[in-house]
Parts: sequence; structure tokens; C-alpha cells
Amino acid sequence: MSQPSINGSAETQYLTVNLAHEEYGIDILAVREIRGWTPVTRIPQSPHYVLGVLNLRGAIVPVIDLRLRFGLSREEYNATTVTVIITVAGRQFGVVVDAVSDVLDVADDAMRPVPDMGTTVDTEYLKGLTSIGDRMVLLLDADKLLQPQDAQMLEAALNAAGDVKAVA
Repeated sequence: MSQPSINGSAETQYLTVNLAHEEYGIDILAVREIRGWTPVTRIPQSPHYVLGVLNLRGAIVPVIDLRLRFGLSREEYNATTVTVIITVAGRQFGVVVDAVSDVLDVADDAMRPVPDMGTTVDTEYLKGLTSIGDRMVLLLDADKLLQPQDAQMLEAALNAAGDVKAVA
């Protein structure tokens, strides 16, 4: 949901996260919590970018590594690595990122469309770009991070492993 800014145009707040020396923004309304990295329980036959699941106050939540989701190399998890819990369409899932940066207010008219990169670059996860000073922030489309077929596959695997639901 956008809020009016001081100059009258609508604004959206984004939590900015770091991933492979790039800055990404996640709509703050999708973010439920930020947790330090903790190991997860692996689910057999899940996609390579799905690390597993964690128990979040009784809810079993799938966790994906955004580096792997975006085709980047995996890095060792350290003190700055965090899991951002996101809710999209009633489903909770975690995304592992290198670090959390800050919260940005982005005026809707400051968001630029994702440039056409041809067929070699997959930009389906991006809804736009914005520049803040000399920084470029890639704004993520949280709805596209965990595909419905991935959520269904995880739920089926969890049910087969112990009759547990993958979503709260």
C-alpha cells in the first residue's frame, strides 16, 4: 500500500537487503520479521535454492536462499546473514540474505521499469529499480520469489515426511 509523500506523490516503503554486493528492496508490508541465521531442516527433493524449513512459533516455514534463487554462488553464512520472513498471499516463507541495510521511502514516480535485458537475464523477480543518491536499488516482486508449484511441492514433501503443513 502506498502512502502520500510530502510532495503529494505516493510512496512505498522497502526494507533494503544486501546480496552479493547489490542492494535489493522488499516491500515492507510483506515483511513479518527479521531473524538471525539459524540452521533449517532440509526437505528431500526440494529445489536447490530451498534450504529447508524452520519452526516459527509452531508454523513450519520454507526457507529459500536468495543467492541460489538468483543463480549466484553460495556463500558461507556468518554473523550478518539473516532470514527475512515474508508473507505473500497468506503464505509465510523465509529468504536468506547477506545482510539487512535499512528502510527506504520510494516515491512511486521514482520507480523505474526494469530494462529489457534480452532472454539471457531473468528479471521476473524484479518490479522496478530506483536510485537513492549514487546507489541503485533493485525492487523485488515478493509474489514471484516462491513460485506456487514450489510451495505445493514443499507442502507435499512435508506431508509425506510427517503430516505437517508447510504454511501457517
